[in-house]
Amino acid sequence: MSSNTLTNSTVAVVAHAAGDLRVEQIAVAEPAADEARIAIAFGGICGSDLHYWSHGAAGESILKAPMILGHEIVGTVIQAAADGTGPQAGTNVAVHPATPGETGEAYPSERPNLSPGCTYLGSAARYPHTEGAFAREVNLPARMLRALPAGLSLEDAALAEPAAVAWHAVSRAGEIKGKRALVIGAGPIGALAIAVLKRGGAAEIIAVDMHEKPLEIARELGATATLRADDTEAIAKVAADVVIEASGNYRGLASAVRGAVRGGRVVMVGLLPTGEQPALISLAITRELELVGSFRFNDEIDQVLAALADGSLQISAAVTHQFPVDQALQAFETAKDSASSGKVLLDFRSE
Repeated sequence: MSSNTLTNSTVAVVAHAAGDLRVEQIAVAEPAADEARIAIAFGGICGSDLHYWSHGAAGESILKAPMILGHEIVGTVIQAAADGTGPQAGTNVAVHPATPGETGEAYPSERPNLSPGCTYLGSAARYPHTEGAFAREVNLPARMLRALPAGLSLEDAALAEPAAVAWHAVSRAGEIKGKRALVIGAGPIGALAIAVLKRGGAAEIIAVDMHEKPLEIARELGATATLRADDTEAIAKVAADVVIEASGNYRGLASAVRGAVRGGRVVMVGLLPTGEQPALISLAITRELELVGSFRFNDEIDQVLAALADGSLQISAAVTHQFPVDQALQAFETAKDSASSGKVLLDFRSE
């Protein structure tokens, strides 16, 4: 399939149910007036994609029908939006996958990531589901598209979306220049947070993980020291000014609390399972720790793209594997093995 001609069907990665992932032909509708047609080049496999494939659900978002996965994508505009908005044909773009939405519940207007009616590409949070963009060609609202700065390749921009999640998390930590930072969980988001912390001038960055491969990636991205997750005594001695909890595990949150200096701040970006979770709240109280949440991002993707273009943000080491789209199942199996992989990319470019 040519990536520069319009078609009525395309190849997509679709989750049908738990354990049922298919690469199949899907129909492509004509784009709406405010939509552009995009030839996807690369897609990063996210933890939520893995959950839909492995469990048929991501948290409380349960698959009720087959859904195209994917929200970490970059590509090229092959048909601009008919209403004249957005980039022109031939423009390489990254994608901001969120659509803020209102339900009547209050939230800070300057933080649309918290809008309770927000939808996200490749999400089963609502029904009908919000289809993702793991396909060779997709129609996307022009407002989602971010033109890549001159000189920034699609491959180098492929991690812009998860890097924006990490950038937002680090921004929630406050001033980091000259500070000691601790990152719990060196998977893709934790690894990218390390790169953002390095760019921001953190004096020390200590990474924690269960496995050596993520710690190796962490060192390549800027960690000045690494610790094994089971070395709780060493973690407790770190006394970090800021902690990024990216493991999404209550044991990781416990390590974050223990590893923070008195009066420090812990940013919780790793999404713990729904429901009640054990936590060292008494220790957080007596140390006057600030525990703050971090959810997705707002406009940080624009800052990420600028930093990638000027070379001040170096994140390529986070990518460990690439697979062509027809090997999507192997790619998902690889991404699921966090002991041996970092970020895994799907290559949607036509042969």
